[in-house]
Amino acid sequence: MQFQAQIQIHLRPSVLDPAGVAVQSSLHQLGHTQVQQVRIGKHIQLQLEAPDAETAQKRVGQLCDQLLANPVIETYHIQVDPIGS
Repeated sequence: MQFQAQIQIHLRPSVLDPAGVAVQSSLHQLGHTQVQQVRIGKHIQLQLEAPDAETAQKRVGQLCDQLLANPVIETYHIQVDPIGS
């Protein structure tokens, strides 16, 4: 069975986000002073084969731990949906 995984990766709240700070500063310079905080993350979408959704979720978690995310400084959220069912 094929699944599509949506992965959201963000820096842990305790980790400084220099890209987010730069974007916030730029927004303030453009007059958008109502923006209080910006945190930058990344979105990864992938398709994989797995016998069921639970296995697909587990395999994507392994991919995140091994390559896609840095568990020391980042957290991730995975959503797995079947394709074409």
